[in-house]
Amino acid sequence: MTQLEPDFPSGYADLLDELKMRVRSARTATLRIVNTQLVELYWTIGQYVRKTQEAQGWGSAVIRQLSEDLRREFPDMKGLSARNIQYMTTFAKAWDEGPIAQQAVAQLPWGHITVLLDKQLDPATRNWYASSAVEFGWSRNVLLNMIMNKTLERSGAAPSNFAQQLVAQDSELAQQIAKDPYSFEFLGLSGEVAERDLEQKLMDRITETLRELGPGFAFVGRQVHFDVGGEDFYIDLLFFHVEQLRYIVVELKTGKFKPEYAGKLNFYIALVDDRLRREAHAETVGILICGSKNDHIVRYSLGRTTSPMAVASYTYDALPPDVRQELPDAESITAALDWTEPA
Repeated sequence: MTQLEPDFPSGYADLLDELKMRVRSARTATLRIVNTQLVELYWTIGQYVRKTQEAQGWGSAVIRQLSEDLRREFPDMKGLSARNIQYMTTFAKAWDEGPIAQQAVAQLPWGHITVLLDKQLDPATRNWYASSAVEFGWSRNVLLNMIMNKTLERSGAAPSNFAQQLVAQDSELAQQIAKDPYSFEFLGLSGEVAERDLEQKLMDRITETLRELGPGFAFVGRQVHFDVGGEDFYIDLLFFHVEQLRYIVVELKTGKFKPEYAGKLNFYIALVDDRLRREAHAETVGILICGSKNDHIVRYSLGRTTSPMAVASYTYDALPPDVRQELPDAESITAALDWTEPA
């Protein structure tokens, strides 16, 4: 903080703060423009090289020579390695319809784009991850994790009664936030685990938990207490979705789904609707996350409940312990990714 003399003109500090904010904003906008221009340049180079390769039948030797000549001409410019030029041609082929600057992918750093290219996703899936990374500001490692965990495929997949209990548009929005299964592998658990231990682990890793639940989730409380006619009741986890403006009740069960679980969740949703929901809020929904479920039993159970809810399963130990021990840890993987960043 700037130290001013006692007799310095009043209002100077406010002016300085305002100018600092404007400079930071302008620098961020400039960096964004520069990034888009760089991505557009890479896409253009890729288009020229790809089309010439297809017309002339050129192989990798030509790309290596092209890299050497361009680096000789532009010695201060990074990103002209043969490997990166090959990425450019792959990029141009993956997004073969321009103008590229008007597409979400153009707002991503080049390292993010190479992650999308390495995973060889179908066009619709690739565009979904690109748009989501832009919208939610995912880092490259978060983007990679989202792809590896099949976030798109799991989003909105949980069986629910939203279509019956909510109006059409509201139902579609609510369905989007109900994944199946949830991936809790970041907890580092294996074998049998108690419900309270699972709950504690999720709270210990709240940042990863919120990321897995999805964008818009804000944590409200754990074991949220309600007194109902002199009896005590506790909701496992309570969240608020800041985009949909609704409370979300999450109940955890480590075993297999049982029909009576839906009744208990229905009760908790009614409590939150009555005690916490305000007029501006959308209807409260519940998500029951179980160790496993029979979808036929789930659908029968949800068919008669009066509150909107979904039932999902979760995974936290996808690999056998002996296989997991052979894998590198997260820090090693991150270091390897940084080391292989295209030049």
